[in-house]
Amino acid sequence: MDQQTLSLLVVGATFALYIGIAIWARAGSTSEFYVAGRGVNPIANGMATAADWMSAASFISMAGLIAFLGFTGGAYLMGWTGGYVLMALLLAPYLRKFGKFTVPEFIGDRFYSKVARVVAVISLLAMSITYVIGQMRGVGIAFSNILEVPLAIGLISGMAVVFIYAVLGGMKGITYTQIAQYVIMIFAYTVPAVFISLTLTGQVFPQIGLGSTLQGQDTYLLEALDQTMVDLGFTMYTATEGGMSMLNMFLLTMALMIGTAGLPHVIIRFFTVPRVRDARKSAGWALVFIGILYTTAPAVGAMAIWNLVNTVHPGEIGTEEGHLAYEDKPAWMERWEQTGLLAFEDKNEDGRMQYYNDANEEFAAMAEEEYGWEGSEIVTLDRDIMVLANPEIAGLPGWVIALVAAGGIAAALSTAAGLLLAISSAISHDLLKGVFMPRISERNELLAGRIAMAGAILFAGYLGLNPPGFAAEVVALAFGLAAASLFPTLMMGIFMKKMNKEGAIAGMLVGLVTTLLYIFTYKGWFFFSGTAMLPDTEEYWLFGVNPTGFGAIGAVFNFVAAYIVMKLTKEPPQHIQELVESVRVPRTDNPS
Repeated sequence: MDQQTLSLLVVGATFALYIGIAIWARAGSTSEFYVAGRGVNPIANGMATAADWMSAASFISMAGLIAFLGFTGGAYLMGWTGGYVLMALLLAPYLRKFGKFTVPEFIGDRFYSKVARVVAVISLLAMSITYVIGQMRGVGIAFSNILEVPLAIGLISGMAVVFIYAVLGGMKGITYTQIAQYVIMIFAYTVPAVFISLTLTGQVFPQIGLGSTLQGQDTYLLEALDQTMVDLGFTMYTATEGGMSMLNMFLLTMALMIGTAGLPHVIIRFFTVPRVRDARKSAGWALVFIGILYTTAPAVGAMAIWNLVNTVHPGEIGTEEGHLAYEDKPAWMERWEQTGLLAFEDKNEDGRMQYYNDANEEFAAMAEEEYGWEGSEIVTLDRDIMVLANPEIAGLPGWVIALVAAGGIAAALSTAAGLLLAISSAISHDLLKGVFMPRISERNELLAGRIAMAGAILFAGYLGLNPPGFAAEVVALAFGLAAASLFPTLMMGIFMKKMNKEGAIAGMLVGLVTTLLYIFTYKGWFFFSGTAMLPDTEEYWLFGVNPTGFGAIGAVFNFVAAYIVMKLTKEPPQHIQELVESVRVPRTDNPS
């Protein structure tokens, strides 16, 4: 059986499982559609939360980032993991105790204002739509590889699957689908990592293999990788310099941390359990399930770039044996070339392939003089393919390759479904029922939610065809928006009983608008023009701040603006202050 057929069978079986679960757990009420009837077991909810949170950026793109950025790629790992801890400790139990369906509903009620609720909806939509673009791109990449078709066709195929099971099942169907997706995802991520670790280092656990010596050698894997990268004109893989500046690494880590803590599609998962204490248990279990993948990611990234470089340069660099002839090109390269995410160009017409850092002018001059190379001949190498291509590069069995493809799709679909539900509930529950049509029937509200979700799928799919960067970068922008708008407001709503509606509204608007303007200035893609106001390079960034990390600064603007306006306006009503105090009382036996 050829690889494409095997992959289609495995992925098709997972789709049948997802759709079957959605039909079995079809939502019949708004409570089931929004919060799964508040009847999900904490362990099951922890697993579903892990799947919801570990998106295509975690499964597909994070290890690719670490593979190419080395040390500085760790900002994504630290930020996302640390942010979940913040969410579990500072937000989840209190929001569950408040007992509402959505984050905007909490903000609207806590700040006794429909305007605050609408601004929260706008913030949620800006963040969620940006985030879901990255998921759609991840789905498209996985599908395009399996079907051996261009990215656009793969993305449309993924949209169709999301449409069927997310629109049908709502939160109830999505919860149980995400449990299945987590199981598939974690097996798909760890099984090839174990195989590759055994092959390269003889260690079963990739986490240990990363710090071990190469099989049959006295040289450590990271030491050998450092030397290889230097030999190709790149910075040492483990070097702390040459990548992100310390300022940008700090800001990106902070933006990802507080952005994670403010993600409405993850927060809403803690509304699905019966009691407040179950929300705490869910958070703990989710962290365990997340840790399995996140402790494996650094090893996957390092081993992926090692396998890639040694596929292209299988012998001593600069010698006749150190080149890969085009006629000997492995099948995995040919498959990925068909997606448009990997491309070669024989610049010196020697029938062989060279891969090195031709941006390093000194090294490029040496390579041209000594080896006759005229530029890196891998002219397109999308970072998002590294995890999916890694088992193929390593020559693992076909069923492992198919499993990884299914896992990548599961990661993207699970988060996309959660985001789409957040978008749907914001439009149908918070805007339609909460503001414009308070007397709408439950049946019509449910219909409106499904229509909103369908529209969001189409819109996100369109933007997914022309994203502003690779999946993890798009997601980082979304986290920045959440960090600048929702997280500070939620924190002030829980821990500052005298924060009033004027302060909350001003803070959200200032944080959201400043962050959006900064992203507009350097990314430009929100205008659908394909151009930005200024080049997206460090010399043009304001004070050298990368747009992906600006959300941390936006959060400071939010806090400062909210505090100033609060001091200039009257205090919240007494019953609101009492409500805030009651939410913080640590009673765990309250079923609401």
